[in-house]
Amino acid sequence: MALTAPLPKTTKARGRRDDTRLALLFILPALIGFLVFMVWPTLRGIYLSFTKFNLLTPPEFNGLDNYIRMVQDPVFWNSMKVTVYYVFVNIVLQTMFALVIAVMMQRLTKRTWLRGIVLTPYLVSNVVAAMVFLWILDYQLGIGNTVIAALGFDRIPFLSSDAWVIPTIALINVWRHVGYTALLIFAGLQTIPETMYEAGRMDGASEPRMFRSITVPLLRPVLALVLIITVVGSFQVFDTVAIATRGGPVDSSRVLQFYIYDVAFGRFQFGYASAMSVALLLVLVVITFIQYRVTRADSSDLN
Repeated sequence: MALTAPLPKTTKARGRRDDTRLALLFILPALIGFLVFMVWPTLRGIYLSFTKFNLLTPPEFNGLDNYIRMVQDPVFWNSMKVTVYYVFVNIVLQTMFALVIAVMMQRLTKRTWLRGIVLTPYLVSNVVAAMVFLWILDYQLGIGNTVIAALGFDRIPFLSSDAWVIPTIALINVWRHVGYTALLIFAGLQTIPETMYEAGRMDGASEPRMFRSITVPLLRPVLALVLIITVVGSFQVFDTVAIATRGGPVDSSRVLQFYIYDVAFGRFQFGYASAMSVALLLVLVVITFIQYRVTRADSSDLN
């Protein structure tokens, strides 16, 4: 019996296979970077959290000693409390201001240069922003307190008072990040059909009413994404505290990231610092999961 010759592969199949290889080629550099700079350090940190390690000697396995120490460490819990307080203040102010700015950019102006100005503070590094505001808000010589004194009010110890230090740090970071957050929200606003607002105007709805009844509900998936990004970023605050306050006064601004840094690079207790880093990772995973489920980030009211 004669054998039937195999049919030649179609051009479409060859093109699809070639496209897949090309896509993998483009993804490969990012994948390598992700594995080397994200996955491997994470796995290494989890391993070190179960060891006693000071860089001078090989890691020595000590089981759950670091985690037991962490649970019994009052400085750790104070740092966690300070961090949660900062995150709350930062998220509330940043989301509120960013939402207002984004709506104003969409509803009141179409000027590209104005939108660029809103994003400008995000181009300033955290270190530079912290140093500038450290000078501006200095109790004796800062121009901010000089203006306050000139207006007849008492000078405010923005960065040297237990009551003022965390709100001040939060406002500094809000100033820097609010433009980027507003840009994300503004991108989400572009997905809302203009017909929704036209229908609202025909029904006699005012701008505040359309904001409450149309903009906010339809923007929910984007707001959920923004909240997840900003919460994760806020829990990792470090450079502003390191430059402006060094954790003071009296640990009132010693956020968890700064405490981890101090334990690791100030006391060379890398095992204990790794345990606190793992604890922070678990906290962020839980918070992100709760936010995702509560805000229903995977669904949209436009569907």
